[in-house]
Amino acid sequence: MEDAEQGSQQHPDAIPEVGEDAVTAVSPSSPVPTMTDEEREELQGELAKVEDEIQTLSQVLVAKEKHLADIKRKLGITPLNELKQNITKSWQEVTTSNAYKRTSETLSQAGQKATAAFSSVGSAITRKLEDVR
Repeated sequence: MEDAEQGSQQHPDAIPEVGEDAVTAVSPSSPVPTMTDEEREELQGELAKVEDEIQTLSQVLVAKEKHLADIKRKLGITPLNELKQNITKSWQEVTTSNAYKRTSETLSQAGQKATAAFSSVGSAITRKLEDVR
């Protein structure tokens, strides 16, 4: 824990890690502006309000995710179907890319040249074997 605190002191702009409170991520060496009790109370009230809003939004998000899962279930969309669709879409994107087309074309040409070379070698070996007989 002490290392984490030192890390946040060395990098005050660092994003808090999972489970790390934004308040603890602020470097204690940062100058705290002097403020009146009234300003402090106002900020604490605003802090509480923002925390409440975050909690509410989190609850709404959970409810929306449940609703989404219910809709997908009713439509027969399973995680496996979604995975298949994602793979199909990704494969289509790959095969339509310029890099894929160029690579495919190059490999096709290389295959044709290799086939021609093997054919020539085969013919040469056949001729040599015929000469030996």
